[in-house]
Amino acid sequence: MNAHIYEQITERIITLLTQGTVPWQKPWKALTGLPRNLVRQKPYRGINVFLLLAMSYESPFWLTFRQALQLGGSVRKGEKSCPVVFWKQTTFEDKESGEPQKKRLLRFYHVFNLAQCDGLKNCTVPVETPVNGICQPEDMVAHMPQPPLIKHGMTRAFYSPREDCVGLPMRERFERAEGYYATLFHELVHATGHESRLNRATLTEKAGFGSNPYCKEELIAEMGAAFLCGQAEIAERTIDNSAAYLYGWLEQLRSDKTLIVQAAAQAQKAVDFILGKTQEVENVTAPKPAEVPA
Repeated sequence: MNAHIYEQITERIITLLTQGTVPWQKPWKALTGLPRNLVRQKPYRGINVFLLLAMSYESPFWLTFRQALQLGGSVRKGEKSCPVVFWKQTTFEDKESGEPQKKRLLRFYHVFNLAQCDGLKNCTVPVETPVNGICQPEDMVAHMPQPPLIKHGMTRAFYSPREDCVGLPMRERFERAEGYYATLFHELVHATGHESRLNRATLTEKAGFGSNPYCKEELIAEMGAAFLCGQAEIAERTIDNSAAYLYGWLEQLRSDKTLIVQAAAQAQKAVDFILGKTQEVENVTAPKPAEVPA
């Protein structure tokens, strides 16, 4: 079942890339537009954010077919849903030891945007507030727990795990503040993988350029920077949509169907760390079992 879900989500992302859209580079308004479930009022996380934003609806609110019925409304005939994934933890007995073991399984369900529904009653659209009261990019950087050393005056942007140091050119060398913070966010996401923080294998394990762990770590950094830019309400406009860039990711995604979902989950954890958020359960927006379609 997991393999089928990974493949379905990956094919959806591949379709967007072949159309020239890089879903993890799509900006959103953090205070009003972060995708969330209309009934549970919980923001979607990980790959779900990019899947829902790629649908290009103005409203950030989504709900299942059953939730629309429960609100006295319905989904208009002919409307297409968007798959959303979540992790479900199950317990089973180990055959050899007899001890209970826990396993996380990937599951999915389908949601529709508020704009695809009619007749919904008692729907209130709350005003979103910034996470931990932080929205300005400089505040995000200043409030990061256990921050790495940040050095300016470098010839390029980088993160050094050995020195636990982020290097950046001087801020005035960037044409716009958005570009500076997008670059800094990218390197700070790398820094969360340090063994003293999240101890992420894609960073701590030595891997050469072009290897799968290296590519996954770069994807984690790109997605994490996109999350942070969205939270700060900035949109970096120097986006690389070149044919070579798109082809590179298409090749990686086709060879590893788990890459996009797992990288997005790791990016979400990195962002939670930078924002000082308590780690959340990844299926907080999952509907009751009865709402999961067969």
